[in-house]
Amino acid sequence: MTGFFKAYSPPANPYLDILFKDEDILVLNKPSGLLSVPGKADDMKDCLEARAQAEIPGARIVHRLDMETSGVIIMARHLDALRHLGRQFETRQTEKIYEARVFGTVKDEEGEISLPLICDWPNRPKQMVDHNKGKKAVTRYRVLAHEKGATRVALYPLTGRSHQLRVHMLSLGHPILGDNLYAPEAAFKAADRLLLHAKALTVSHPESGHSQTFEAPLPF
Repeated sequence: MTGFFKAYSPPANPYLDILFKDEDILVLNKPSGLLSVPGKADDMKDCLEARAQAEIPGARIVHRLDMETSGVIIMARHLDALRHLGRQFETRQTEKIYEARVFGTVKDEEGEISLPLICDWPNRPKQMVDHNKGKKAVTRYRVLAHEKGATRVALYPLTGRSHQLRVHMLSLGHPILGDNLYAPEAAFKAADRLLLHAKALTVSHPESGHSQTFEAPLPF
C-alpha cells in the first residue's frame, strides 16, 4: 500500500458536535481524523457512530465520510427514518456541497468530471479510474478563489463513490491538500489535514417530507 499514514488518534474536543436533533434524525458535524464507523482493529473502535449512540441510543448511520474528511453527517433515530433516508441516498435525491483547497491553479472556473471508479485492490483502500469495470462517478466543481499555490473549490458530487472527490480532483492534476492517500509529497505537506469539508447536505425530512438543508461551518 502506498500513502502517508500515522496512528489513529481521533480528536476529543468537541467530543460530539450536534447540528440538529429531533425525534427522527440526528445531524452531526464530524471532525477530521474521526472514523464514521468502527475500524477493524481494537484501537479503532472510537468513531462518530459510537459517540452518537452513547448519547442518543438507537441512532443509526445512514452514510459515511472518509476519516480525514470533516462536515455534515445525518443519522436516523429509528428504522423508518433509516429506510427513508437510505432510499434518498441510493436514488441520489440528496444534494451535497463540499469545499476543498486543492494544489495548484485550477484554470477552468467550473466543470464536470465523469470518470468511473473501482477499488485499487492491491493498494486498498485506494480507488482508481477504470473505464472498463469502474462504477459511474460524476463530480461538478466551481472555483471559489485562487490562493498562493492553491485553489479553493466547491464540489458537487452527483454520485457517492468512495474517495470520489479525492480521485477526481487528482485526475485534474489538482490533488486536495493534505491528502494522505493520493497527493504527492508537496501537496500532502501543504496542510496538516485533508482540506475537504462536507459543507452542506439537503434531504427530505423522513417525517414531514419537507426539504431541509444542514450546514457545518468551514474549519479551514
